Amino acid sequence: MNALILLLTLHEDTKQNPLLKDFTTPYETPPFNLIKTEDYEPAFNTAIEEAKAEIEAIATSPTEATFENTIVALDAAGERLNRIAEIFFNLNSCLTNEEIQEIAQRVSPKLTEYGHSIYINTALFHRVQKVRENCRNLDPEDSRLLESTWKAFIDGGANLEGEAKERFKEISIELSKLSLTFDKNELAETNNFELHLTDEADLAGLPEGVCEAAAIVAREKGKEGWIFNLQAPSYIPFLRYADNRQLREKIYKAYSRRGFQANEYNNEEIVKRITALRLEKARIMGYNTYAEYALTKRMAKNPENVNRFIEQLHGPSYKASCHEKEEVEAFAQKHGLEGELQRWDWPYYSNKLKQEKYAFDDEMLRPYFQLENVQQGIFGLATKLYGITFEKISNIPVYHEDVTTFKVNDRDGNFLAILYLDFFPRESKTTGAWMTQFRGQRQRNGKDIRPLVSLVMNFTKPTPSKPSLLTFNEVTTFLHEFGHALHGMLSRCRYDGTSMDSVYRDFVELPSQFMENYALEKEWLDTWAVHYQTGEKIPQEFIDKIRKSANFQSGYASDRQLCYGMIDMAWHSITQPVSEPLIEFERRVMSRTEIMPTVEGSAFSTAFGHIFAGGYAAGYYGYKWAEVLDADAFSVFKKQGIFNPETASSFRHNILEKGNSEDPMELYKRFRGQEPTVDALLERSGLSEEKTEGVV
Repeated sequence: MNALILLLTLHEDTKQNPLLKDFTTPYETPPFNLIKTEDYEPAFNTAIEEAKAEIEAIATSPTEATFENTIVALDAAGERLNRIAEIFFNLNSCLTNEEIQEIAQRVSPKLTEYGHSIYINTALFHRVQKVRENCRNLDPEDSRLLESTWKAFIDGGANLEGEAKERFKEISIELSKLSLTFDKNELAETNNFELHLTDEADLAGLPEGVCEAAAIVAREKGKEGWIFNLQAPSYIPFLRYADNRQLREKIYKAYSRRGFQANEYNNEEIVKRITALRLEKARIMGYNTYAEYALTKRMAKNPENVNRFIEQLHGPSYKASCHEKEEVEAFAQKHGLEGELQRWDWPYYSNKLKQEKYAFDDEMLRPYFQLENVQQGIFGLATKLYGITFEKISNIPVYHEDVTTFKVNDRDGNFLAILYLDFFPRESKTTGAWMTQFRGQRQRNGKDIRPLVSLVMNFTKPTPSKPSLLTFNEVTTFLHEFGHALHGMLSRCRYDGTSMDSVYRDFVELPSQFMENYALEKEWLDTWAVHYQTGEKIPQEFIDKIRKSANFQSGYASDRQLCYGMIDMAWHSITQPVSEPLIEFERRVMSRTEIMPTVEGSAFSTAFGHIFAGGYAAGYYGYKWAEVLDADAFSVFKKQGIFNPETASSFRHNILEKGNSEDPMELYKRFRGQEPTVDALLERSGLSEEKTEGVV
């Protein structure tokens, strides 16, 4: 297709398809009210051709390659395509259906092929190389963009030739399809199970609000009684409170067998295929393992550093978790447990032990954690720390009626971002909680393009008799995801390639986990936590109990998190494709952290979406890595004052605004004055008696 025909085609499509038009909505937000499912695929096809033309123009430019006409131009290329992809794949996670999933399967290979075509473009790579050889005295952000662009070409196969280059492309396309299939299967397995109860006696032990929510689900499905499912607001309290041990076992086994059953949604061979392809891809690139390949773009740098870090924390975590298990098992047997403590018993008896030790239960807190109040408390925290304000607005199109939108302004009144909040579970939404963007922050032609940030969660829904009342864990989840949102909303970067979306995986969790610290701070809780009926402030004794119980079973929690990092590293440190059964591989790796009996028929990897459908392959350790950073960073706030404006300003300027514009350790040291150690994390977790040496 010549350039004239292409332009005419693009012009014709633009007249009809809202995804190809300039958005005339407030703040150029996506016009969800106009976009139809059938608009996506033709929009992708047109935008891909447009992006290819932009890339070709850069590659064939007759002018000498410069930082501006090559590196900056590449960063800006494909903007329309990126916008469409951000909208589409976000909805594929939070409002999907079979048609959207089928489009994703057809479009993903095209996107992968488009990306591959950039990196194997010899003329383009030569221009990038020329800039890298000739450009000197760049400022830190320009230098970072140049180096990350060159590295992307190298990692994308620019130096490959012949069959290796073609095979690299084939692998990339197949991996994009497999990840989508994995995610689709996990969602289907989550949605396909329901525990339908009709005998009220089976509800013994369950809180009233949990039962009321289950009754609503049953009515929505045209059934009598109560329906519990595998979504977090249903599954977690059922395991924690239901007296009926057989039913706890049933729902636990359903959850732990997702993707591992003899049906069309089995993910076992997909996991083995993904890891084999990743290994092959790494080998083509000259690395022994995929972990070596992936970690070149992480703070940890290499598998040796990751494994050393995991071992630093594993010893004290495992030792503590063994003591905790003995305590729970003795308590359970004292209170009537027959036989060995099982995994479906752990949440139930742990919670009862917590009640006995601290005269405290999470349900006691729910009345003080009305969602609207939590939201205002978190907004207020951001205002107190960074001076930003939030204004609810209703003139922005949303993709679902549950979604609310806010205009975020800086302390000087200047516009910062649009924030979307999507709180409640639905069958079209993936489980879990995450922050995403419909548009990231960057600068174009001297204009600061502000971000469109979205928080997607699966919180307890309101009922006819009660508003949405959150658990303490849901409050910390909100804080966590809001930390990611702040990282996006406060960004002050010049390029897509240096903004928040490109931050290293083992650094990007710092802002989110940092925010979780405030859930234990009386000064903050006192500003908003009131009883939803009486308006009474949360009692001081409850705050004391929260703090005293904060490290309850912290060894077990740390041990499990490290276990997930171990299995991730094991899958991505293989040197040969795994031929043995998945469960044998998995159990051998996880045995070092296991304190509970094996549950036959269950698997973890087949529903480990972070590494097989997300971006955390060889990177899940990053959550624990970032815990070291966040504990160390918050220790500064504890010393100076948790709302100290100077400390908050430094954290904002050196961490939240900087994205990937400089090396993350340099950014951290600029805030902290030194590299972090594990000491603050061990002390916060109550594990400091088991001292370890070394730093992150």
